[in-house]
Amino acid sequence: MADRRAVLIPGRGYDTRYPLFLYLGEALRRAGFGLHGISWQVPEDFDVDTIGRWVCDQVAPSLNERTDLLVGKSLGTLAAPLAAARGLPAVWLTPLLHRAELVDALRRATAPFILVGGTADSSWDSATARRLTPHVLEIPAADHALMVPGPLAHSAEALGRVCTVVEGFVR
Repeated sequence: MADRRAVLIPGRGYDTRYPLFLYLGEALRRAGFGLHGISWQVPEDFDVDTIGRWVCDQVAPSLNERTDLLVGKSLGTLAAPLAAARGLPAVWLTPLLHRAELVDALRRATAPFILVGGTADSSWDSATARRLTPHVLEIPAADHALMVPGPLAHSAEALGRVCTVVEGFVR
């Protein structure tokens, strides 16, 4: 049985079977985490003003006294109010830093968190990320999926950097 438990929170179109979660999940397993992946079907007609509450409603039932870490991607980063309220460390991949409610939740956080984003992602705000936490990984030219232009090996290298930073964070 794993010593710790991580809850993996998907994005709108990036579920927990995609590369970031696949490799981060393996890194977390090797660090002694059991994994709980959330699966969801985001409503096609979601209301942009209330989708954060919907995300929290989807994630909250998966949290328990054994939850030690949240890992969320994009839309899943809107679960930050839960991390802040419960004092949970988190890894936020391609956070929606253009949304005030997310930035407010990150400001309220008492546990450490990592923000990972790319400079070609319109949701990323480097200055805001660096004001919120010292734990920032910014990948030059990476898009919202953290893919970079050029040979695919460059994107694989970026994925490796994400895993290395998270491995260090959870130690």
